[in-house]
Amino acid sequence: MINPYSEYFRGVFRRILKHRSTEEFESLPYICTLLNSSLWTYYGIIKTGEFLVATINGFGVVVEIVFLTLFLVFAPPRIRAKTAMLIGILDVGFLAAAMLVCQLLLQGDMKTDIIGFLGAGLNVVMYGSPLAAMKTVVRTRSVEYMPFLLSLFVFLNGGVWTCYAVLKKDWFLGVANVAGFFLGAAQIILYAIYWKPRSSKNTASKDSEHEHLLPSSSHFRENNEA
Repeated sequence: MINPYSEYFRGVFRRILKHRSTEEFESLPYICTLLNSSLWTYYGIIKTGEFLVATINGFGVVVEIVFLTLFLVFAPPRIRAKTAMLIGILDVGFLAAAMLVCQLLLQGDMKTDIIGFLGAGLNVVMYGSPLAAMKTVVRTRSVEYMPFLLSLFVFLNGGVWTCYAVLKKDWFLGVANVAGFFLGAAQIILYAIYWKPRSSKNTASKDSEHEHLLPSSSHFRENNEA
């Protein structure tokens, strides 16, 4: 199965660690993804024959916890507080409430149906949350903060999981991942519209525009020569 987290881990994680700053990256997509992966892991555990769903989404939970920990470490204080609050509400409070209700009040197919319904709804939110990044792309006319490989693997992941859902006749998985397929396609189209090849002139301009985020070494050299 295709997993979009590996390319994301290698790209965005490396950039945040290198720059020691979250820059303009949004935490919401990864907060939603952590909640979504947690629900699907639980769904895979309680539903017979869905071990693959539990395994892959369990890996996603680990990846998102690592990322959000790094995000909290390197985010500015205001963004850190907002991110921590959302994690507490969605990834801890909501998840715990959903699991307790299912364990204590629901039985049999009703339990898997409710978790599947929640997971499908949150899957749409997970795939739709990068709309914030898409808005940044349109505003800045730059794809810098929307990594292409992440968009590509969201598109492929949605398509593959949709095929899996059809074969397993699991319509919760199907509905959720059809949304990912189309939203991933929209991100790729947006990337094609706003992507520009890097050049020395564009790089210098970008360094000047982002001076308040992370001044580059070349910027310091130019100042010293002046």
